[in-house]
Amino acid sequence: MQLFAIPTGNFKLDGGAMFGVVPKSLWSKHYPSDENNRINMAMRCLLVVDGDRRILINNGIGDKQSEKFFGHYHLNGDDSLVKSLAVAGFAPEDITDMFLTHLHFDHAGGSVKYTADRSGFETVFPNATYWISAAQWEWAMHANRRESASFLKENIQPIEESGRLKLFDHPGELFPGIEVRFYNGHTDGQAIPFIKYRGKTIVFTSDLLPTAAHLPLPWVMSYDTRPLITLDEKEAFLEEAVDKGYVLFFEHDLYTECCTLARTEKGIKVDKAMRLKELQ
Repeated sequence: MQLFAIPTGNFKLDGGAMFGVVPKSLWSKHYPSDENNRINMAMRCLLVVDGDRRILINNGIGDKQSEKFFGHYHLNGDDSLVKSLAVAGFAPEDITDMFLTHLHFDHAGGSVKYTADRSGFETVFPNATYWISAAQWEWAMHANRRESASFLKENIQPIEESGRLKLFDHPGELFPGIEVRFYNGHTDGQAIPFIKYRGKTIVFTSDLLPTAAHLPLPWVMSYDTRPLITLDEKEAFLEEAVDKGYVLFFEHDLYTECCTLARTEKGIKVDKAMRLKELQ
């Protein structure tokens, strides 16, 4: 098995929204903001190459939305999905499995692109099966009013129309060496992969833990639909992660790609920060 970090570019969100009820005087010591209170975050995906399978986990925001839409999120950085795949030695046509933790636009927007004549949409990965939890699919298809702006129909409907949508409704081993678990605080049916790799377990934390700064239990995003459930899920996950020595892979942390954890008098903290390639 080989693992490749696939950076797809950066975007900015309001820092207060990202840290919920935590005062800026606290969170800004751990994650800097600009003059407009926005924090810069990565959209870092993960490519798993195992035998003849090439499994991409999430795909960023994509490039098909309007200039006005992208303007709200202040896209920045030189990376893109296709460029980073090419650096790893692959093209979109090589991906056999497109795994989506959930369908929010910053995680699944790269699933779909315009057709060549811009008359409609088509999937970016023409040979891939698109894997999404059944609970998340149902949640997105009947989106609540608070969350509906994060589910864009042009990111979702073309996947179903392609005939290559695969829904799964049970936790467990989805691919050899990759266990999937469900977490429901952020959005219903968020599916988190636990990857066995060279004697370690790599966890793609997605929006369960968007950055290393979100390790303290009360530091929960305002975007979470059920923050009290997030608190319980985080606590259980972090206790297991520190006990079992998991390596956390962050999708949104601009500054920390991966880390291990340690238990301290002040709670569970980052032990060692690292790049994914340091584990190779």
